[in-house]
Amino acid sequence: MSSVVRIPEGFVKLALGTNPFVDSVGPLYGHREEGLAGRLVMGIRIEPRHCSPSGFAHGGMLMTMADMLIVLGANVQTGLNRFMTTVSLSADFMAAVAQDAWLEGRLDILRTTRTLVFCQGIYSVDGQPVLRVDGIVKPIGEEKPDGSSRRYFE
Repeated sequence: MSSVVRIPEGFVKLALGTNPFVDSVGPLYGHREEGLAGRLVMGIRIEPRHCSPSGFAHGGMLMTMADMLIVLGANVQTGLNRFMTTVSLSADFMAAVAQDAWLEGRLDILRTTRTLVFCQGIYSVDGQPVLRVDGIVKPIGEEKPDGSSRRYFE
């Protein structure tokens, strides 16, 4: 028996390449909020495998989503086209996220320096904030054309 995951209109499965850890969590979905120059809006449908025995999204799952939002969002929004590694990540859990909820995150870049990107984001369910994220990422390696964030949407 296969189940169909309901995805809101406008979202596409993000093409993230092979990553055994992320593959076990996802797929992750996204779109650009304001055209190609806009910020990444990332989402996932919370499935039973994402939940603790309480029936709500596990805190570790939500922290994974927080990390993915800052590294992917920073790549999309800065246009640096480099791998982003997490330097610092904190999150405030504002409300429980029920199984079957559509969890949707948006990131704001606060400041970009030569070596760091400072970010904050909010995940929401039905327009209500459930998780606040603060993070710092570091671009590493050389810029690569195939590192373009456009590849996420292909």
